[in-house]
Amino acid sequence: MLELKELEDFYKTRYGSVPDSLHKEPGQFNVFRLEPFLGNNARPLSYRRSDYYKISLAIGKGTLHYADKSREIKKYALVFSDPNIPYTWEESNGIKRGYFCIFTHQFLYQLDNINHYPVFQPNGNHVFELTKTQMQEVKDIFEEMTEEINSDYPFKYDLLHNLVFRLIHKALKIKPDVIIETKTVNSLQRITGLFFDLLERQFPIDEQHQTLELHSASDFASQLNIHVNYLNRAIKDSTGKTTSQIVIERIFQEAKILLKQTQWSVLDIAFALDFKEVTHFNNFFKKYADTTPLKFRNA
Repeated sequence: MLELKELEDFYKTRYGSVPDSLHKEPGQFNVFRLEPFLGNNARPLSYRRSDYYKISLAIGKGTLHYADKSREIKKYALVFSDPNIPYTWEESNGIKRGYFCIFTHQFLYQLDNINHYPVFQPNGNHVFELTKTQMQEVKDIFEEMTEEINSDYPFKYDLLHNLVFRLIHKALKIKPDVIIETKTVNSLQRITGLFFDLLERQFPIDEQHQTLELHSASDFASQLNIHVNYLNRAIKDSTGKTTSQIVIERIFQEAKILLKQTQWSVLDIAFALDFKEVTHFNNFFKKYADTTPLKFRNA
């Protein structure tokens, strides 16, 4: 996971520079007001790769697309997003103000496993509609975060850990009938987009210890919390190919890149592409290239 690199991209894109604290503090936590990310001059919020977690308070009206679901926000919402499934706003010009905080897995890792919480699980609820009172309580937490992150208090990150958990538990305590109802809008197209996003975020493989985590249709369907048949239908309708065909083509493409552009051994490349035996990789490559990996490299 390129967590530090992804956060560097975030700061460079938005602010033009990277704060010194990014390389010093564990977990790279920060908190922002939402207003600079809204309006005509703001960078569009769209499906994107990110290796950090994000908790947002959105005040206004808009529609949030997440996986194959769409959730309409009427006034106030608390939104949780994670590195696995990106999201996009529609009619985001209806969102007037708010806050959001970002952090990597390491920020909370020493205290708890963040993925144990439903708000960061594929089948959990990620968007919570708030009452005016609940919105004010959440806003107060974000304002306390803002005050602490700018303070010189030596134990401020302990406080920020607690404030993040307060947001998580605030959402978990909201009754189900307050959660925004789900409706499917162009779900096949959205699933296709998310599939390609999940596929591409595994590449390029630029470190030998990296291995593919998602390499079958079932893996992707499980990550998106949908039935594999539904995923296959979406991909087939959109591309004319099967899910497995697309995954295989992308793995084969990466294999050729690694053979030509690195000095890694065939064994290292096979492992990085999640082949358990080098002979399996050799057979795979020869099937699609009509030559062996070594001959392809030396050609």
